[in-house]
Amino acid sequence: MVARLVIAAPSSGAGKTTVATGLMAALAGRGLAVSPHKVGPDYIDPGYHALATGRPGRNLDAFMCGTALVAPLFAHGARGCDVAVVEGVMGLYDGAADQGELASTAQVAKILRAPVVLVVDASSQSRSVAALVHGFASWDPEVRIGGVILNKVATDRHEHLLREALGGSGVPVLGVLRRAPAVATPSRHLGLVPVAERQAEAVDAVAAQAEQVRAGCDLDALLALAGSAPPLPDAPWDPVAALAAGAGAEAAGAEAQGPGAGVVPVGGRPVVAVAGGAAFTFSYAENAELLAAAGAEVVPFDPLRDEKLPDGTRGLVIGGGFPEVYGSELSANAALREAVAALAREGAPVAAECAGLLYLARSLDGRPMCGVLDADARMTPRLTLGYRDAVALHDSPLAATGTRMRGHEFHRTVLEPGAGETPAWGLRQPERRVEGFVRAGVHASYVHTHWAALPATARRFVTACAP
Repeated sequence: MVARLVIAAPSSGAGKTTVATGLMAALAGRGLAVSPHKVGPDYIDPGYHALATGRPGRNLDAFMCGTALVAPLFAHGARGCDVAVVEGVMGLYDGAADQGELASTAQVAKILRAPVVLVVDASSQSRSVAALVHGFASWDPEVRIGGVILNKVATDRHEHLLREALGGSGVPVLGVLRRAPAVATPSRHLGLVPVAERQAEAVDAVAAQAEQVRAGCDLDALLALAGSAPPLPDAPWDPVAALAAGAGAEAAGAEAQGPGAGVVPVGGRPVVAVAGGAAFTFSYAENAELLAAAGAEVVPFDPLRDEKLPDGTRGLVIGGGFPEVYGSELSANAALREAVAALAREGAPVAAECAGLLYLARSLDGRPMCGVLDADARMTPRLTLGYRDAVALHDSPLAATGTRMRGHEFHRTVLEPGAGETPAWGLRQPERRVEGFVRAGVHASYVHTHWAALPATARRFVTACAP
């Protein structure tokens, strides 16, 4: 059994990431093996979690992967660990739009049977904090709020008033954190600036967060609360077993898997190049694990620095990130842009999501990109954000026609046109539209997907890469 805590808040902006990351780092500083997790589709916070713990930050998304996979994926990430810390998303009870509690932090906490620590921004209240905490603790009796951490507390007098108000609430105060500019993490148009873009500063910020949590929180009480979580009956998710059994297909609502699901990995270990570096930081660890389990040799490369694809590349995966921030550098690397275009012209499998889609476009904000797609991209002030129900409209290396998947969009760019003659997806939520491009071996789309929901995706892709 892994001891575990969920760090939640009444709303975004209360300090969940600061507390969760600081707690992870503080516990790791005690010599504990800490498993970091994030509720929802967020890619950026897990990067800070990984920096704090030395382990991959993993997402728990009940919408994209289905509720049945939340506990197995948690157990997979937490193998061999002493304690797990799960950072929530938005407010405790906020989930997918018009879907009740689906994909909320509360739902994940219930699935994991984990106690919740509520982080409250106390900067503009005193006695009212008791009413707020009481409301959150009593709203759903299946959610166990085991303690509260008061954040952004101004003075000793302010702390006294808050503690006095909460004295009869039945919810213990497990920490009090003062306002501390040193722990702040800079943000921009899509949230926090990723770790990969500010390594030295990120290390300092995580160290400051750990020190703040050590000084202001009762680590022993938090560990005791984590240890009170009951055993989970679920076996850990395993990529090999998932490929063999098609695990997660029903949970994600998939109705067609296409060819390729099976036990035996693809022979020949085809090289699948996976974009990384500062411009392409958005990926789910399970996607790469599934590619490897399906028989691929997964080789990372950095489009900002590498002038050629890895030797022997037979397939290419380009995930999400911030190409708009690095447009000049990506454009200047003409040798790699041509190598990517040449690979696509040969009909090799190419899977591109969001940032990858922009990189494959003809241009981004007027700068030349790879030119694989007859489309141009540009930044806009408008944020496109939300879960998506998608159906594959054409056969591709990722999915057979009719395959249903769930995904997520998160960008401030537009592509003109937004879909090719053979679109990648038909979207059913929030509005019906076609989106993305399928051409020869290329599948490019704004929609991020989590392949644990449909393991045959990885098997199909690697099969298409086979010699």
